[in-house]
Amino acid sequence: MNLDKLKNKKYVPDKLKKFGFKKSQGGWIYKGDILNGDFKLTVAITEDKIKTELIETETSEPYTLHLVEGAEGEFVGKVRSEYEKVMDKIAQNCYEMSVFEFEQSLSVLEYAKEKYGSEAEYLWEKFPRNAVCRRNDNKKWYFAVLSVKADRLGFDNDEIIEVIDLRAKKEDVPDLLKQNNIYPAYHMNKKSWITIVLDNSMDTNKLFEMIDTSYDLAK
Repeated sequence: MNLDKLKNKKYVPDKLKKFGFKKSQGGWIYKGDILNGDFKLTVAITEDKIKTELIETETSEPYTLHLVEGAEGEFVGKVRSEYEKVMDKIAQNCYEMSVFEFEQSLSVLEYAKEKYGSEAEYLWEKFPRNAVCRRNDNKKWYFAVLSVKADRLGFDNDEIIEVIDLRAKKEDVPDLLKQNNIYPAYHMNKKSWITIVLDNSMDTNKLFEMIDTSYDLAK
């Protein structure tokens, strides 16, 4: 499998279990058959890599031609095709996007998923570290989590930080901006949106309350 498919993704233990993986020392193990049992496939997943082994059932010998670039032939093609089908299913069913590093970024995305059933959407190929959450009924955004350079918010450095853009009542925006950890909206309407840095400078429960408000304003 082309591991580029797993770029910016992480495995989800519950999804691995559902697929058939078993917990092992240092990772997860999946064992299955392909080509009607002609081959036994083992997939080992750890935090930083995936290792696979294909054993020919009749000979109990490892088979590797399916991994050799340029190896051709009808049989090799069949083995490679079945192998890649399994690996693609693992990528699709056991992994999810994981591009954010700040603990609070992950917390707000999990909150939106659990409370509102909102899955983070990564809409821009050129900006893979940006995500939005929207209401399921009218598809309106109620927040966006973005990776931006700190100087875009007025800081005196250009390190990458993670922020959330939230809707706010227009009449509340001026007072909100007086708080140290709230900034004029980045790339959104500054009259009805605000930006907060997700560095735990704001209490997470208060942040959740502001997400609830933003969700209501997106009706």
